[in-house]
Amino acid sequence: MEQNNFPITNWSEDDRPREKLILKGKSALSDAELIAILIGSGNRNESAVDLSKRILSGVNNNLNALGKLSMASLTEYKGIGEAKAISIIAALELGRRRRTEEAVELVKITSSKAIFELMQPIVGELPHEEFWIIYLNNSNKVLSKSQLSKGGITGTLVDVRIVFKKALELGATALILCHNHPSGTLVPSEADKHITKKLKLAGESLEVKVLDHVIVTENSYFSFVDSGIF
Repeated sequence: MEQNNFPITNWSEDDRPREKLILKGKSALSDAELIAILIGSGNRNESAVDLSKRILSGVNNNLNALGKLSMASLTEYKGIGEAKAISIIAALELGRRRRTEEAVELVKITSSKAIFELMQPIVGELPHEEFWIIYLNNSNKVLSKSQLSKGGITGTLVDVRIVFKKALELGATALILCHNHPSGTLVPSEADKHITKKLKLAGESLEVKVLDHVIVTENSYFSFVDSGIF
């Protein structure tokens, strides 16, 4: 059977992903070319780059969406076996963790956007709801981030005593509430409003200020303070 594939080994050296990275640097490569380096080879009818382009096309060229694909989903593509799927999953997970580490460098919280940038890599893409507390010193610098609870898609449980026990242990003078909405909605529920009020009142008696409550989704956020309902 005649093959339409033009193997990468037949490309000019400047166009081969690995050589291109060496000669021109990593920023010169497209997403597909970077993935092609990960998988190393394509299939009988596609080069590694063409296969990578097809995989990306399947998630609308969205790397965040690609990072959510399971091994089973990836291995549905002809030419992607278990080893190649693992390479893709591992690489994208490293990228997610790098974003988390970079977010931690935002040491001082100065706005709701800074809260979103700190927490989105942690909870923004989860399929279930998690409630986190960010503990701050009197300069609004992050002392610790702590997962308070982990629940289902519809909600999670919050223990007020645990929140302030850790605050006192850390010597925190303020804290920020944060949880994700897997549904993508940015409208706070009555339960969200209730727990915010409850924690704020508890904090006042202990002289630990609750500065904000931020709801995080994959692409955006809702701040109780910015919205004037805090």
